[in-house]
Amino acid sequence: MEDSTRTRALRRLQNAVAHLRPSLVSMPSASTNEYRKELLAVRKELLSMIEKLNCNPILVRLAWHDSGTYDMKTKSWPACGGANGSIRFDLELGHGANAGLIKAVNYLKKIKEAHPIISWADLIQLGSATAIEHAGGPKIPMRYGRVDTLAKGECPKEGNLPDAYPPFGDGAPSAGRHLRNVFYRMGFNDREIVALSGAHTIGRAFKERSGVVPNGYGEETATKFTCPMHRARADKSEGVGMPGGKSWTANWLTFDNSYYHRQNDTKDLLWMPTDQVLHKDESFKVFFGMYAKDKNLFFSDYAKVHKKLSELGSKFSPKEGITLD
Repeated sequence: MEDSTRTRALRRLQNAVAHLRPSLVSMPSASTNEYRKELLAVRKELLSMIEKLNCNPILVRLAWHDSGTYDMKTKSWPACGGANGSIRFDLELGHGANAGLIKAVNYLKKIKEAHPIISWADLIQLGSATAIEHAGGPKIPMRYGRVDTLAKGECPKEGNLPDAYPPFGDGAPSAGRHLRNVFYRMGFNDREIVALSGAHTIGRAFKERSGVVPNGYGEETATKFTCPMHRARADKSEGVGMPGGKSWTANWLTFDNSYYHRQNDTKDLLWMPTDQVLHKDESFKVFFGMYAKDKNLFFSDYAKVHKKLSELGSKFSPKEGITLD
């Protein structure tokens, strides 16, 4: 009888929290103008941090992995997953695909502490869009006002993000089928899958994170493109952040269409089965070739699909969101 009473009390508390949720998150405590002003201040701080640390890729990866758990068949929030800030919790950071992302969360913590009214979900997505633009990529027509999850119990299950190599977690027999299983679940089509994949023009893989390369942290196993002497930034300035790992492209801190000029794995550059299939699959390769020929087309398509990814599973307050430009 005592356990039954506790259960009913717990359910009443959960219902109360669900009812009060909008007043417990950051956004409604500030007016739209106040929130926008804070977002603009945060963007300046993010730019300064990125300029200093060269952390563009990990900020993009953090935002993608927060968004990429979305399942469009699940209609309730936050059970549907997506861009709701849940990746800040240790439970989700402990998922295998998120190895190393605690570093990105820690980068953002100081900014969050200085701007507490900004939701984690917004901070994470603003960090990604700012990182893309800083690297020379397109300006993404983002909107903000995302509501945060409140507890680790609202984190999605593990296994929703794409794998790099077989055997694939969803049991797919091929890389192409696997990509489609993952991205169709989120509501993307083949063209959007190829456009999103172009974000690998920036970033690296590490032995200690994904484990798909033998190249780890530090200079000892760095490639000629991930060593301290290489200039990978869009402005050709010095700095690679932490040396090491293996990149998809030579200038892996520059956002352009060079990813689509790659076709195979080499000693110094990464190319995985989920990359290879994009220029071999009959549908994917049409768009792969288009983006290789036309950077402006890639930028236009990428900006649209990045925005779409950043809003998957998001609950906005106000419902129409808040824009900065």
